[in-house]
Parts: sequence; structure tokens; C-alpha cells
Amino acid sequence: MARQHRAAARLAAVQALYQMDIAGKGLNEILVEFETHWIGGSIEGVQYEDADIDLFRDILRGVLADQVTIDRETDATLQQGWPLRRVEAVMRAILRAGMFELSHKPDVPVRVVIAEYVDVAAAFLGGDEVGMVNAVLDRLARKTRPQEFAAR
Repeated sequence: MARQHRAAARLAAVQALYQMDIAGKGLNEILVEFETHWIGGSIEGVQYEDADIDLFRDILRGVLADQVTIDRETDATLQQGWPLRRVEAVMRAILRAGMFELSHKPDVPVRVVIAEYVDVAAAFLGGDEVGMVNAVLDRLARKTRPQEFAAR
């Protein structure tokens, strides 16, 4: 059950980052909106999962606090001439959240971070984009946590 709540927190965090990016909403506004209406709520007949609120908040706050570094690292990993700002907004939110966890959550194994965000990508994006998320997060993980790859 805890795994489901963490997965739901990651999904909600990506949705919140997307809304913040597209609609220009602030952190406090988005926290209230998601925690009051989306997380664990029912909207238009769709029941949304309960989520690990602490993880949800941590991802949002962490991405915002370290966004310049996250974006710089992700830009360096993306193909030449294709900066993060040119990537579709949902993918940008997924990559930011994934990079935050890779760089700030060493207790979460790399393979878990990548798999969780690839699952989120599959919910919103097509096959090529999902593959790109997987490849970019894998490259970021190899740069951020090379020790986890050396152990294999």
C-alpha cells in the first residue's frame, strides 16, 4: 500500500509541476488545490488515489528550490541543441521530478526512480517520449549516482 501512495505522490507532483509551469500557479496555491481537491478526492466520477503527502510536498519544494541546477544538469544530458525549455511541458515536469529524486533522495534506488517516472510518462505520453524519459533519466542517474551502477 505504501508503494501505491508513493507512486500516487509522484504522479500528483508531476501534475502539479505541470500546472505551475503552464498556468503560473504558485507553490502554496498548488498545494492547497491538490491536497484539498485532487489527492484522494473524486472529480467528475474519477477517484484519485491517496498519496504520500510528505513525498508530494518534498518533490514540489525540492524541484522549486533546486530548479536551476536540475534544469542545467538535464539540459546537459539532453541532445545537443534541445534544451529542457523546448521539451513538452509534461515531459519537462517528469524530468525535473525524476532528477530531483535522483540527486536528493539517495535512499530511493535508481531503478525505482526511473521505473516510477517512466510509468508516469506512459500515462501521459506516447512510446517515443516514454523511451526518451527512460533514456534521459538513465543518463542522469549514471552521472548522479555512478556508485549504484558500479556495484552491478
